[in-house]
Amino acid sequence: MAMGRVAAAGAVLVALVVLGAPPGAGAELSEVFQYMVKRECRFINGTEKVRFLVRYFYNRMEELRFDSDLGQYVWFTHHGEIQARSWSRDREWMQYIRTAVDWCCRYYYTQNLIPVCPRSLPVPPSVSISLVPSSSQPGPGRLLCSVMDFYPAHIQVRWFQGQQELSEHVVATDVVANGDWTYQLLVLLETPAQRGLSYTCQVEHVSLEQPLRQHWEMPPDAARSKMLTGIGGFVLGLVFLALGLGFYVGTSGSPSPKTPGKRGCESRQFPKF
Repeated sequence: MAMGRVAAAGAVLVALVVLGAPPGAGAELSEVFQYMVKRECRFINGTEKVRFLVRYFYNRMEELRFDSDLGQYVWFTHHGEIQARSWSRDREWMQYIRTAVDWCCRYYYTQNLIPVCPRSLPVPPSVSISLVPSSSQPGPGRLLCSVMDFYPAHIQVRWFQGQQELSEHVVATDVVANGDWTYQLLVLLETPAQRGLSYTCQVEHVSLEQPLRQHWEMPPDAARSKMLTGIGGFVLGLVFLALGLGFYVGTSGSPSPKTPGKRGCESRQFPKF
């Protein structure tokens, strides 16, 4: 019985040490180490005003935090300053953490879930190509590559004509956040599309095992196709007309083998009654 109480007391003491609670009277502990990270989503009037905090504690003392209202880290100790400056130099990480207020707090609020912020898996983009008219320059139009609904934000988009990369005359928008932690990007090829050539929009993203390639070729001219169809039908009609006339002339020029000619009927004398 005594051994069980000693074991229970030892378990409680270990739990207090791990949690950082002060030991009870008579217990002698030289040092207590505790490291804790707290993620908080604070909502005001639904999702109208949302604040995301990541707070880092060591031995129950807050050393630094990330505050979405400020968009940066704030430190309270010397060690926290060293860590905050190191993380702030990582641009990709800062872009990631600054959007957490959307993909973590607002998303899980709308899903009625506890915001534990597990958004770590990349999301592959959807890619499409469209022909957009140009108001300033004549021609068939310009090609627009739409890259939608991907995560994280870092992405590379390139245009190709056949196997040749088109590095010039390419205009891209900034990577735009959709508001649901995903992003979109539009890349315009300013040179006019030419008939008979193949164009490719190639997208490289961390979510893709290999580059995603979307191909496009200009469809045939509808008016020209109709004109060629009409000319072909007209020529085909003339051929059938010529064959018909030739057949008619050939059959009308020779007498039928079962019907005697007019001269034969006149030369024959029939008996009179």
